[in-house]
Amino acid sequence: MVSFRKRLLLVHLAVISAIVACTALAGYWGLSRAVHGQLDAALLALGETEMAMLPAAPRQPVKVHEVLSGASPPSLVRLDRLVQIIDGQGRVLARSRNLEAAQLPADAALLARLAAGQTVFETLPRFGEEPVRMVSIPVRGSNERLAVQVAGSLDDVNRVLGAATLLFGALALALLAAVGLAGEMLARRVLGAIDDVVRQARSIGEASLDQRLAHAGTQDEIGRLVDTLNAMLDRLENGYEAQRRFTADASHELRSPLSRLRTEIEITLRRPRDTPDYVAALASCLDEVQRLTTLVEELLMLTRLDAGQERNALETVDLAPLARAAARRLDNVAAQRGIRIVFDEGAPVHARVAAGPADLVLANLLDNAVKFSPPDSLITVHVTRDGADALVGVADAGAGIGVEDLPHLFERFYRGAQARAGEAPGFGLGLALSQAIVHAYGGRIEASNRPGGGALFTMRLPASG
Repeated sequence: MVSFRKRLLLVHLAVISAIVACTALAGYWGLSRAVHGQLDAALLALGETEMAMLPAAPRQPVKVHEVLSGASPPSLVRLDRLVQIIDGQGRVLARSRNLEAAQLPADAALLARLAAGQTVFETLPRFGEEPVRMVSIPVRGSNERLAVQVAGSLDDVNRVLGAATLLFGALALALLAAVGLAGEMLARRVLGAIDDVVRQARSIGEASLDQRLAHAGTQDEIGRLVDTLNAMLDRLENGYEAQRRFTADASHELRSPLSRLRTEIEITLRRPRDTPDYVAALASCLDEVQRLTTLVEELLMLTRLDAGQERNALETVDLAPLARAAARRLDNVAAQRGIRIVFDEGAPVHARVAAGPADLVLANLLDNAVKFSPPDSLITVHVTRDGADALVGVADAGAGIGVEDLPHLFERFYRGAQARAGEAPGFGLGLALSQAIVHAYGGRIEASNRPGGGALFTMRLPASG
């Protein structure tokens, strides 16, 4: 199979050859027109000169005016020029001495065109020893319908064109050789740089994703290619590292409830127990199974979101009633700790989103606010519009978000200092899942600390209307 370098060189040579051939043909055509035009102009000028010297009075003898030997300085005007004067029937009335007994052709078609007053140029390839160019000029204002014919050799013209053909051919070959060599050197240099990039890229595997391609230091196409590949390697490394952490965290989160579940079952089965003991053990196992079910469902939903398979049809949703419905489901949990959820809303705010996923996100945000709020505190929910965005903000009165936790808050399985200290249950997937859902609908969740204390989570979605 022909390599890309050879194909590139062949295409390059083919294009250059076509350009050079077209240029050479155009140059040859222009030169041919120029030299033929010069010969035609010289023949026409001599014919008009001869026509001007014809006798004005009728019945005077017609003759070709030639310079007599020794009568005047030598002249090259009539050199290699054949001159002939004919009447309307093609009879020769006078001719130049160099024609001797021969005569220039004057067929019926030519005589008809002369009678119509046309000046006629012809090429005579077989007149004499050399091809000849001839012009026939009708004598206007003459009652005898005379015509002057002047012919000249095409030998010089053909020699000029032959020399031009050789010159153009040599120049074309030299140009093609030079361009082909330059193209080969350029292709070798450019594709050699690409080969270097390919060799370096092949040496980078899963165990060496921290390596980067060597940059040539230029911002040309090769430099941009290296930058693009290095940026891709950055993304691959980050994704691979995130996948590794995700797998490790998921394994840890799954192992813990499974270990507790196994321990609970083993302890229960060590000796016979009363019915209330079995009921308590089964209830504890059910709690662990519920935690495992929740974890698996959240992992599956995140996987579908990553694959783009969890996006429901868009609809216009009024956010205030949706937020109130999510809050009502947490009323009992919040009331046990004396926490109140209050709403700050004005005009109706509608967003383009699916109601089910939006409800899940609001439930997660409100659940987090209840978890991290101190007893007898207030959670504020505000629904408003900000330009093209519909906003739902959930603010609590807790300790806020640690500075070191803010950059990682929406990472999967990440749990803040309070959660790690055991103050709030969970797997660290709620915020990551919520952010992924909102991203799927063109929005985002923002987290910040309130000036007066507490955390503020704001869900932004594309507004409707």
